[in-house]
Amino acid sequence: MSGYQYIEVNYAEPHVGRTQAILKAHPEIGKLAGYTPITALYTFFVVALQFAVAATVAESPWWVIALAGYLVGAYADHALFVIIHDCAHNLAFRKSASNKLLSIFANLPNIFPCAILFRGYHLLHHKYQGEFDYDADLPGPIESRIFGKSVIGKALWLMFFFVMEGVVRPSRLKSVKLYDGWAFLNIAVQVVAMTGVVLWLGWGAFGYLAASSIFCIGLHPLGARWIQEHFVVKAGQETYSYYGPLNKLSFNVGFHNEHHDFMGISWMHLPKVRAAAPEFYDTLYFHRSWTKLFFQFLFDPNLNLRSRVIRPSHKDRVKTTRNTENIVHTATDDSRYVAKIQAQDSGNRPSASL
Repeated sequence: MSGYQYIEVNYAEPHVGRTQAILKAHPEIGKLAGYTPITALYTFFVVALQFAVAATVAESPWWVIALAGYLVGAYADHALFVIIHDCAHNLAFRKSASNKLLSIFANLPNIFPCAILFRGYHLLHHKYQGEFDYDADLPGPIESRIFGKSVIGKALWLMFFFVMEGVVRPSRLKSVKLYDGWAFLNIAVQVVAMTGVVLWLGWGAFGYLAASSIFCIGLHPLGARWIQEHFVVKAGQETYSYYGPLNKLSFNVGFHNEHHDFMGISWMHLPKVRAAAPEFYDTLYFHRSWTKLFFQFLFDPNLNLRSRVIRPSHKDRVKTTRNTENIVHTATDDSRYVAKIQAQDSGNRPSASL
C-alpha cells in the first residue's frame, strides 16, 4: 500500500524526560504516589454487578443479551480492565502478590484469562514504547497489512482486537517470560469460573459475559480508548490523554500522558497531576470524545493502524527479563532525578515515576 507507513523516529520515548521536568517544577506531585487499597472495594462491586446482570438476562432472547453486553457489560468490563491495569503497576496494594490476586479477581467476569498476561507485556510497553520486539501495544506489520486502512478492515480489526491484543502481539515479544505459575493460576480460575457460570446460570449468562468481554475493547466507542492513547493525530506527539465524561466510569484511564509520566500514581490521583502541572498538559493535544474518535478512526484513511511512532530496538542494552517484577522496578532507571524523588518519598509509597 503506497504511503501506508509507520512514523519512524530515532529519539528516545518522551516520558522519562518529561517526568524529570515536571517534578523539577512541581516536586509536590511526587507525594501523590502511593497505594489505593479502596480499589479492591470498587472491584468487588463491579464484579458483583456483572454476575448479577448475567443472571438477570440469562433467559432472555439473544438480542437482549447482546444489547445488554453492549450497553452495560462493556462499561463494567472496561472498568475492570482498568483495575487490572493498575494492579499491573502494583498500585492497589504494597505487595505484588496482593495486586496479582486482585487482578485475577477483577478478571472473573471477563471470559478471557488476561490479567497476568497483560501485566507482563504492559510493563514492557512502558519501558520500550515504540519498539516492535518489546511493545505489544504496537500493531505489527503483518497485522496492519492484513486489516489495512479501509473502513471495513479497521472495523474488523476493532471487532477482533481481543485476539490481536491477547494472542498475536504477545507472541512476538522477546524479553519476558509471560507464562508462569501466576498465569496458569489465572487460567485455572477462569476455567472454573466460566464452567460455573454455564452450569449454574446457563449459556445465556455466558453469552452476556462474552459479549461484554469483546465489546469492552472492540467495536464500541470504548474501543477508541486504544486509538486515543498512542495513535498519532498531531505531528510530533505520540501519547494522548482523554478528558471526557467516560473517565468517571473508567477509573480515569483517559489521563494517559499523566499515567506514562507518573506510573506510580494510581487512577484516583491522576486528575490531580494535570491540575498541578497545567502548563505541561494543557499545551498537549488531547481528546474529549471517544465516540468522535471512534468514527474518525473508522472513516479517516489517514488515521490507521500505522499511525504510530516506532523507534529502533535497543536490544543490545536489554537483558532478558525472566521476572516481570524486575521491569516494575527498573522502568525508569535512567532518571537520576526520579531516583532522588523515590528516596525522598520512601517508605510505603512507590516512586512517582514507577
